[in-house]
Amino acid sequence: MKDLKTEILVSGGLPKLETSRCAGSGEALLKPSLLPMALESSELSPDRKARDNWGSSLEFLMSCIALSVGLGNVWRFPFTALENGGGAFLIPYLVVLFVVGKPIYYMEMLLGQFSSRGIVQVFDFAPLMRGVGYAQLLALGVLATYYASVMALTLRYFFDSFASELPWSFCREEWGDGCVSASGGQPLQGQLSRNFSSSTQLYLQRIVLNETDSLEEGIGYPSGSLALMLGISWLTVTLIIIRGVKSSGKAAYVLALFPYVVMFILLVRALTLPGAYDGVMYFLTPQWEKLLEPQVWYNAVTQVFFSLAVCFGVIIMYSSYNRFGHNVYRDANIVTTLDTFTSLLSGVIIFGILGNLAHESGTKGIASVVKAGPGLAFISYPDAIAKFKMFPQVFSLLFFAMLFMLGVGSNVGMVSCIMTVLKDQFVNVKLWIIVVSLSVIGFLVGLIYITPGGQHIITLMDFHGVTFVSPVSAIFELIAVGWIYGTKRLCQDAEYMLNIKTSNYYRICWSIVTPLVMLIILVYSLLTMRPLSYNGQEFPLVYRVVGWCVSGCIIGQLFYWACYANFKQPKGSLKSRINNSIKPHSDWGPSDPKKLMDYQMFLRNKDEENSKNVNRRCVCYTAGDRIFG
Repeated sequence: MKDLKTEILVSGGLPKLETSRCAGSGEALLKPSLLPMALESSELSPDRKARDNWGSSLEFLMSCIALSVGLGNVWRFPFTALENGGGAFLIPYLVVLFVVGKPIYYMEMLLGQFSSRGIVQVFDFAPLMRGVGYAQLLALGVLATYYASVMALTLRYFFDSFASELPWSFCREEWGDGCVSASGGQPLQGQLSRNFSSSTQLYLQRIVLNETDSLEEGIGYPSGSLALMLGISWLTVTLIIIRGVKSSGKAAYVLALFPYVVMFILLVRALTLPGAYDGVMYFLTPQWEKLLEPQVWYNAVTQVFFSLAVCFGVIIMYSSYNRFGHNVYRDANIVTTLDTFTSLLSGVIIFGILGNLAHESGTKGIASVVKAGPGLAFISYPDAIAKFKMFPQVFSLLFFAMLFMLGVGSNVGMVSCIMTVLKDQFVNVKLWIIVVSLSVIGFLVGLIYITPGGQHIITLMDFHGVTFVSPVSAIFELIAVGWIYGTKRLCQDAEYMLNIKTSNYYRICWSIVTPLVMLIILVYSLLTMRPLSYNGQEFPLVYRVVGWCVSGCIIGQLFYWACYANFKQPKGSLKSRINNSIKPHSDWGPSDPKKLMDYQMFLRNKDEENSKNVNRRCVCYTAGDRIFG
């Protein structure tokens, strides 16, 4: 390799050599005689202009932590574990973390950093699969808009916490005799059995949301106070990403670290409450029989998948701003481990508080004081805080400030990902114009979610725009990387960039285990699918039709862009068009022209080494070579 590079430098060009193929991958490498033209075109191509970089490697790590450690860790994991075997749920959760979470997280970090491309352009390695990027982009748009509405709720509760008496801790006359004061210490279990409701639940439904029972008469008009909170939420996101990673990287320190400061304060307070031990033990005590239920494993996969935010393109986007050669292997392990630790920490905190709630209300059943689901953060938690004897306002302020920071950290990543795609496409448009436009659109769409029927719409869009479509795009992404581009080629990229040999653990997961697990999850979800409902009521037909249209539009991107990629190929048979559309672009690789040239030489040498030892071309050997070669 050194001799060849010396010859290039001396002669001012590349020697004329034949086109080569990477053994077992099917991708045509550039003829060295054509490399200068490829490098020249990459310098002129708009989407290959130099990208900004993080101010430091720590900014990247903090941004990933702020993204992955979000609301799902605090309000979803503890109760998902409770409903699926308590401590026994940790077994499938950790198994899934190692066969789904960690491999995908590392894979996406590799792709983003290696290519310096965003969620759509990264599929230059297989243009046929570019629709995966667009599908993930649309799902992100749906998720970001309703995520901001949840942030608006946290802000509303944050400002309400400044009152001399927490407004959800007492009953109002207009609520009648069916209200149980959150601060009164009544036995909640007995009251609820007689159709009583806690003041926290009534405050959320009647004061904050003004929630409607059904959608038969429409969704209503947006709440003025929540619209103001929604505007503040989007303004916060806008100010953080207004200068791209230059500004969001600095904010990442606060977004990543502040929630842990609050969590450790709450941990100390929770564990010193009467009854906290019973609550924590209730959370950690395993119900071993649950391990035999498929639903438990399904919930473990979805928890890991959405908690780490994999297969949404944000990890790829964040990594694309890294300096080439940054140790993403280390960072992937840090983030995935910290995400699990945070989930467990949240579980201990929450159930310590709920143990105290059960103790104060005189009931032995922890589950009876828990209301899981979307209202969890705004019913169960405020109800518990209202029963604190000392400084409930302080702990309420800390708790909702933490929730807001967690929401901002995740939403910054989502909006930044969309921003990056638009900036790569419209390179001459100023960044602040793109950011402001996205925020205004996000705010206007978000108004739908803060209407009296907004929680119904959130449930509808969460399922059809995110939960259902994300496993589909994930499967296609894993197939594109593991088999079309090739696990072997990805491992060669990692070796070139990081000087690290990829272990068989990652090779097997990328090629076989992870795609298979995701496929099983998709099939299981289809077989167990029930009509979508909210509070026990099925959605009217027109809303169900709209929901499936949203799902069809997102999944349809996979097929539209595949057809488009074939159409753009030179005339020929369908087979030849497909073969051409699954080959990487000529400038696929590092964004730096010199590194790209060196990378092409690296692949050529690898190909020559393999060709000396390869005499067999049977199907089994080819498949094995794609994984372990």
